[in-house]
Amino acid sequence: MLSGLILRRLVLLPLSLLGVATAVFVVMRLLPGDPVEAMLVEAGASPAVVAEWRDRYGIAEPLPEQYALYLAALAHGDLGRSIITGRSVLRMIAEQAPSTLELAASSLLLSTLVGGGLGVISAQRAGTRLDGWVRLLAVASVSLPTYWTGILAILLFSAGLHWLPAGGQGSWRHLVLPTLTLGLASTGVLARLVRASVLEVMGQPYVQLARAKGLPQRLLLGRHVLRASASPIVTFLGLQVGFLLAGTAVTETVFSRRGLGRLLVEAVVSKDYPLAQGCILLAALTYTLANTGSDLAAYWLDPRLRES
Repeated sequence: MLSGLILRRLVLLPLSLLGVATAVFVVMRLLPGDPVEAMLVEAGASPAVVAEWRDRYGIAEPLPEQYALYLAALAHGDLGRSIITGRSVLRMIAEQAPSTLELAASSLLLSTLVGGGLGVISAQRAGTRLDGWVRLLAVASVSLPTYWTGILAILLFSAGLHWLPAGGQGSWRHLVLPTLTLGLASTGVLARLVRASVLEVMGQPYVQLARAKGLPQRLLLGRHVLRASASPIVTFLGLQVGFLLAGTAVTETVFSRRGLGRLLVEAVVSKDYPLAQGCILLAALTYTLANTGSDLAAYWLDPRLRES
C-alpha cells in the first residue's frame, strides 16, 4: 500500500510540474510589453541590437516554438539565463534559496510550536474564558494581512522600542521580525485545527474509557490523543510549506531581505521570463514534495488510512 502511494505520487510529480511550467509560460507571455525592448530602447540601443537580443533569448520566435524550446531546456535541467542580468537562473536561485529556506523554516517552527500548544491548551479548556481568548487570537492572526503585520512590527519593535532592526540580514536579530510576521498567520490556523482535532479525539469512547480508568492527563494526551489527532495536522503542515514559500515574497519585500520571494517579484515586474519561470517551478516542486511527504507521514501515523 505504501509503495503504491509513493509510486502514484512519483507518476503525478512530472505531470504537475508540466502543468505549472505551461501555466507560467502562458501567463508571462500574456503580460503587456517586451522585456528586451523595455531594457534596451530606454538605454538608447539601435533596432539591430534589440533584434539581436530578441533572437538570443528566443523572444522573436513564434509562441509554439518558444514553448517547445522551453520544455526541451527544462528536460535537460536548464532554466536558462536572466534577460536582465545575463546570469544563469539556476545560479541566481541557488544564491537566494538559503535565505528563503531560513525564513520559511523558522516561521514553520514558530507556528507549529505556538499554534500547536495553543490548540492543545484550548481543547483542554474548552468552553472556558481561556478557550475564548485563544480562539479570538487565532481569528485575529488569520485576519491580519502579512504586509500590514510587518509594517506594525517595524513601527513597534524597531522605530518605537529600538529592540530589533527594521530590515536587512546579518544576524539572528534580523530574522526575528520577519519570522514573527510570516509565522503569525499560520499560527492562528494551526491553533484552530489542533483544537478541533484534539476535541474530536477526546470525545472517542476509548479515550473516555482511559480517562475513566484514571489515566493521568499527560499520559492520555501523549499515548492516545495527540497521535490520533496528528494526521490532519501533518497534512496541514505540508500545505503550509507552499503558503510560507509564497508568503516570503511579501515579507522579504517589507523587510528588505534577500530571497526567492523578492527575486520573483523583481522578475515579474521586469518581465524576466526565465527567472520568473525558474522561481515558480522551484516553488511548485517544493510544494509538491512537501505535500507528498506530509501525506506519507499521515499514512504512517493513522492506521485507519492504511486500512482504507
